[in-house]
Amino acid sequence: MEKFFKLKENGTAVSTEIMAGLTTFFAMSYILFVNPSILGAAGMPTQAVFLATIIATVISTLIMGLFANVPYALAPGMGLNAFFTYTVVFGLGFTWQEALAMVFICGLFNIFITVTKVRKSIIKAIPVSLQHAIGGGIGVFVAYLGFKNANIIDFSLSGSDIVTINGVAPAAADLSNGVNSITAGGGVVPAISTFTDPSVILAVIGLLLTAVLVIKNVRGAILIGIIVTTLLGIPMGVVDVSTVNFSNNIGSAFGELGTTFLAAFDGMSSLFSDSSRLPLVLMTIFAFSLSDTFDTLGTFIGTGRKTGIFSAEDEAALENSAGFSSKMDRALFADAIGTSIGALFGTSNTTTYVESAAGIAEGGRTGLTAVSTATFFLLSIILLPVIGIVPAAATAPALIIVGVMMVSSFLDVDWQNFEEALPAFFAAFFMSLAYSISYGIAAAFIFYCLVKVSTGKTKEIHPILWGATALFILNFVILAIL
Repeated sequence: MEKFFKLKENGTAVSTEIMAGLTTFFAMSYILFVNPSILGAAGMPTQAVFLATIIATVISTLIMGLFANVPYALAPGMGLNAFFTYTVVFGLGFTWQEALAMVFICGLFNIFITVTKVRKSIIKAIPVSLQHAIGGGIGVFVAYLGFKNANIIDFSLSGSDIVTINGVAPAAADLSNGVNSITAGGGVVPAISTFTDPSVILAVIGLLLTAVLVIKNVRGAILIGIIVTTLLGIPMGVVDVSTVNFSNNIGSAFGELGTTFLAAFDGMSSLFSDSSRLPLVLMTIFAFSLSDTFDTLGTFIGTGRKTGIFSAEDEAALENSAGFSSKMDRALFADAIGTSIGALFGTSNTTTYVESAAGIAEGGRTGLTAVSTATFFLLSIILLPVIGIVPAAATAPALIIVGVMMVSSFLDVDWQNFEEALPAFFAAFFMSLAYSISYGIAAAFIFYCLVKVSTGKTKEIHPILWGATALFILNFVILAIL
């Protein structure tokens, strides 16, 4: 073990690495409950997603630890899972099988750009300010999603603001089977809830509790918040424990896994059957890859530079080398392959978790930390029988707190420089206001190009950025025509 992980060379020991792995597990284990909740909204079986989350996390984290020998853990990414459900499935109308197919292709694309010099061009194409703005914008979106899921925010509108009912004009709507959907204009007004619903009250209690635990730097604060909020929901009538079945749930979950396992290939057959959707498909895959790539790079550089896990040579090799000549190259490969593996089993993009910083702060320096985290995730399969009783009121506070943590990326945007602030603003707020991470990225790219063209700095726009912007605009044109 000493020889394989080079513990002494990295100034660490077995006990330190195991404790660091446990710390990382507690810091990110909330994903076990949140991911099934988010992907389940897209129509995916939640128990299968729970198992897929564990499997993707364990395999990809083991690859990170054993191949790259770095203390990073991977799991289905927050923000990326929301993009999967609320943008790709709900917003763009793809099936969850087709969305899994796009995630799988995204993983293959990320592998390709990792083993070639293509990644150098892509990394340099996106301005640093936009990278930070996109990261912060995803945080705003995730937090907004938490408030919405908890029903802490209510929405009201007048009859004159209704544009369509069940997809047609109000006067022509057939209401014999009820109201399935309503499209409204700008008259929709958000407001805070009246707090008469027990589930809303429970969500507020969970939010306050989780916030205090995080402020106090309690290990596993978010997971503890989810568990305690769920327990409080029992006497409040929000949680029904009678649905828990320890004898049958695990078996049925593995049965459900058969529904999502390799479903990406079922989605692949229909994904490219309509040529008119090709620009939309390519744009979506690009958006998946963009968020995944820069989330990972930000985590590696932000934590690895301070601790010495990645040297300056590693960061230089990221841009100048091909193959697996550096530790960061191998870490990026582990991250990329994790996305495809997760898609095969039935989950959204698997990415390197910034919560790995918790384990690094405990002294984790080698892949043994990652191997330990993977082991703890594998053992967590015993939690499967209770996954179904965890209410949205318990997972929503976790979304809000994680969103707050992600918003810190805004600190690296120069808001006093209007040329930099304009595209950053649209990246940040279009994600939540348009309820789409993809549209936030699109708005950022469009306004960035507008700024550069207006200031006579067109040469600063990378060809890749031009191409991506053109794809986004083409997508909007197609949506308008359809």
